[in-house]
Amino acid sequence: MSTTQDDINFKADLTLKRLQSSLTEVWQRNQVDEVKQHEFELRLNEYWRPLFRILYHLYSHRYDFFYHLEQIVTTAAQGWADRAEPLCKLDRKRVNDPNWFQSERICGGALYVDLFGENLNQLRKHVGYFKDLGLTYLHLMPLFAVRPGNSDGGYAISNYRSVDPRLGTIDDLRLLVDDLREAGISLVLDFVFNHTSDDHEWSRLAQSGNREYQEFYYIFPDRTEPDKYEHTLREIFPTVRRGNFTWHDGMEQWVWTSFNSFQWDLNYSNPAVFRAMLEEMLFITNTGVDILRLDAVAFIWKKMGTTCENQPEAHMLIQAFNLLSRIATPSLLFKSEAIVHPDEVVKYIGEEECQISYNPTLMALLWESLATRNVKLLVQSLSHRYRLPPNTAWVNYLRCHDDIGWTFDDADAAMIGINAYDHRQFLNSFYTGQFDGSFARGVPFQENQQTGDMRISGTMASLAGLEQAIEQEDEDKKELAIRRMLLLHGVSLSIGGIPLLYLGEEWGMLNDYDFVKDPVKAGDSRWIHRPKMKWEYLDELDDHIDSGSGSIRKRIFRSTQKLIALRKSHPALAGQEMDLVRTGNEHILGYIRFHDGNRLIVLANFSEIPQTVDGNIIRTAGLGHFFEDMITNREYATSEHLQIEPYQILWLDRV
Repeated sequence: MSTTQDDINFKADLTLKRLQSSLTEVWQRNQVDEVKQHEFELRLNEYWRPLFRILYHLYSHRYDFFYHLEQIVTTAAQGWADRAEPLCKLDRKRVNDPNWFQSERICGGALYVDLFGENLNQLRKHVGYFKDLGLTYLHLMPLFAVRPGNSDGGYAISNYRSVDPRLGTIDDLRLLVDDLREAGISLVLDFVFNHTSDDHEWSRLAQSGNREYQEFYYIFPDRTEPDKYEHTLREIFPTVRRGNFTWHDGMEQWVWTSFNSFQWDLNYSNPAVFRAMLEEMLFITNTGVDILRLDAVAFIWKKMGTTCENQPEAHMLIQAFNLLSRIATPSLLFKSEAIVHPDEVVKYIGEEECQISYNPTLMALLWESLATRNVKLLVQSLSHRYRLPPNTAWVNYLRCHDDIGWTFDDADAAMIGINAYDHRQFLNSFYTGQFDGSFARGVPFQENQQTGDMRISGTMASLAGLEQAIEQEDEDKKELAIRRMLLLHGVSLSIGGIPLLYLGEEWGMLNDYDFVKDPVKAGDSRWIHRPKMKWEYLDELDDHIDSGSGSIRKRIFRSTQKLIALRKSHPALAGQEMDLVRTGNEHILGYIRFHDGNRLIVLANFSEIPQTVDGNIIRTAGLGHFFEDMITNREYATSEHLQIEPYQILWLDRV
């Protein structure tokens, strides 16, 4: 084994030596000064061997391996040469502060530009709003040029270097970045790297018969190979179409399309694809992006006889992109979007792959706990699924642009006596309002009558009961719905990691049923929870408004804003460390947050009935006799039972 490793290292070192002249050409062509050259070459030398090992493993069988290796290195060098000096300064700062994203001051928001601010220039006018709410991290949903008509919500990209003209230009994006950075807000964009739109330049060239670009995708002359693959593939959107391949009339061939017929999967077994996507990644990053959300990471490598998800080579590709970003754009972070089994989600998280990751299991189980009024499945999952490698973090969200899938582990459910299939059917029934006594107003997404599989669409407020309460003009139900929402926010903001709001949640926005009037959106129920921002809501923040429906929105906004501010004020909420507290009450979630000697106990009642916790449990967990709730400023003594009101959350700080 050591001989093989030595052999690879020898080849790596010799190859880098031979590439020096190509690097020199990049520096000379771009008139890069010696200091900037030196910075790049130090990082290249540091990360070259692991990068070479990955690329050698993936591509050394290719006749043109050295050519592509040279192209990859010079692409990285060009990316660094193009990097503006303010971004280089940020690189130097964050290299020395690699855990900046683990601060208690980090709080994120996500939005569609057109639904929130019409276009990028208009969005710049709302930077003050983001800052006032307390955001320090803003994720703009896909904003690059897309195909006409259905673009899967922006995920069918036609051009990675051009903003959708309805939203603005690349220069507009750069101006927004400057405004956000001045306000202390980091920018997050999507890197849609599993597929392109069918009208991307590469796809158009493939359709014209260009063999070089046909090899950028998976294209087959007949069904022989696709049928072999289909034996082990799952269908992602079974109600839209069946199978994973699309017949193209012009080429008279089959194209691999995992998601939609107009999204062509890229062929990463071809190193030209890796190099081309690296160039697109560096261009996007150099607009001033702090974090890239890697879309559909599980699908990027195909292998016959497998599900073509979560393959070892997929991890290697992400590691290679990671190493190249450390070399060319070292302050950049990756965020993993892997909506797969919990055991697979965590495999993408690490300093060497994605430093942060969505936490779909927590999101799903918080909603599960609201439906059951019981936290036993949530606690079972958290007890062994929440810890992450050092220097990484979860992104904890309650709703997003996508649907809710019940991504808990069947074995976790079985451990506490729950039949996973039956339980998912109950949750689907509950959150579509079909279950007797349900408070939710969700709608189905991708319901498969054959398998019983279904996911749920709906805004946070509609799922939490506010839509039903307003329909029924029931003040008690309105109160409970608001409490449910603030309970979920309180957990997301305190449990460890980066909290992420899908903007509109701070106002309790309800389902938008008018999406069906747009023929482009009508077939996708996820648009029901992507409502357009109503800026007139800000007028309701005037203190004299204290009645009617406006008071509901005002209360939700001010309460959410307060929770964000409280999060930023307590050092215990930095980082990822979290230990569960066994509360002895199946309705109450309890955990301790601690960081640098600071401690905070969180108790959350998932029931509409008041619950109690033995004060002695709090004394032993919090190491004190008296605690103050940061949210209400009420003091609690551990000499007696603590009563927690319906859907109340306590952030208990030792007095």
